[in-house]
Amino acid sequence: MLEQVAEAFKRKQYQTVSKLLKQLIKQEPQNPWVQFYVGRLYEETGKLESAENVYRQLLKDTTHPKIIPQARQGLQRIADILKQQRQQAIADATATPESAEIGVMILESINPEFKKVAAQKLAGVMEIDPYTARLHLPTRGWRLYKIGRIGELQFLTQQLQPAAIPSFSASLTDIEKINILQVNYFKSNLSQVTVVCKNDQSHLGSITFDWSEVKQRVEGLLPIFEEVVDFDVKRKLQRKTKILDYVQCCDLHLPERGSILRLCDFQYQFQHSISLSQKQADIQAVTKTTTRNKWNNLINFLNHQLPQTSIWSDFTIFGETAVNQTELLGRIKPHIELSRNIDTLWDQAFHLYSGLIFLRSMR
Repeated sequence: MLEQVAEAFKRKQYQTVSKLLKQLIKQEPQNPWVQFYVGRLYEETGKLESAENVYRQLLKDTTHPKIIPQARQGLQRIADILKQQRQQAIADATATPESAEIGVMILESINPEFKKVAAQKLAGVMEIDPYTARLHLPTRGWRLYKIGRIGELQFLTQQLQPAAIPSFSASLTDIEKINILQVNYFKSNLSQVTVVCKNDQSHLGSITFDWSEVKQRVEGLLPIFEEVVDFDVKRKLQRKTKILDYVQCCDLHLPERGSILRLCDFQYQFQHSISLSQKQADIQAVTKTTTRNKWNNLINFLNHQLPQTSIWSDFTIFGETAVNQTELLGRIKPHIELSRNIDTLWDQAFHLYSGLIFLRSMR
């Protein structure tokens, strides 16, 4: 009967093959030739994953000198088909000018218990080895994983969805469309709140909104680098770049207005602001406190006004994966007017992080 199966394959009579194999499976379920032809039938009828599983199982279970090379050839054919399908899908996904724009792909954190299984799935989608894939999967915060054409990145994130690997992609163009307002100070906090702020052209104005419009907060520390002179292990003088301080930033997202209100401790004008503390002692001492204490009062004020609003504060984890992407970050306007002695891309990284959160919440 195996000869009949082989002959039916030559004639591409797959219904006949199926009927014959059903009989053979009942008679000789362990016959490796029967299993091989089952794999061939899966392959010829487009059930590539099932065919791959059969071929791989044969390579584990049999030593038959004629079946082994044919199973390997079957796996190679499947790999070639999948590669061609992938290339065509990516070509289709990047066919329009909009889909060819530069974007980023983000991997979100996963439970460490699932990392080994997830790494296998990520390796398959991204065509890398499982060990490398495991290193790329974050268990805390976000990782800037890939930069490329947004259409291709969206295709890849779709491929990861069935694998339960949380990810998303966004184009730089969409991030640039977000309206950024740099807050100078809170002017009033009555039935609605009013802030004095500057727009993208540095024009001074104000915006009035309800606290309920703020859907999330994003907080981050931006390092301040300075060049210092220090002694090395041989007691010789050398110049080093060190972090001497941090700038604190907090973004309030108003998605219904397509806007982000950006507050930074170096820019906020506490002397013009409404009182940010309910304690009389703090109100009287506001001019004597440090900028750090004043900023803490501002954060406490926001905590009081926005008790249920989600707070994103893993910027440093994300920034460490992004700050070395100089070409990407060089395209981004940071919307942070911080004068620096030593240039850095941490400002751009914070803007990217906040913008990604803004876009993700609107999906």
